[in-house]
Amino acid sequence: MGRIPSAAVLLAAGTIFLAAAWRGHVSGQLRAGRSGFRPYRPTREANPVGFYFYLALYSVASVVWTVWSILVLLGVLQPIRWR
Repeated sequence: MGRIPSAAVLLAAGTIFLAAAWRGHVSGQLRAGRSGFRPYRPTREANPVGFYFYLALYSVASVVWTVWSILVLLGVLQPIRWR
């Protein structure tokens, strides 16, 4: 009974991160947390190492969550335990 909600949550997380990675790739700027009171947003021109690091991190996370959701849906992995 818990497979469908678990797969839906994981697929939604993967989709959100993939959309963020794609949007950052197109615009050349990614959201990457906070530095003090201002948000940290590495750009392709100002900080290419940080930009490509976070772009790779978002891309890998989205693929992992999407594959995880498919494996939960197929019954290969156990669903998330809701508390």
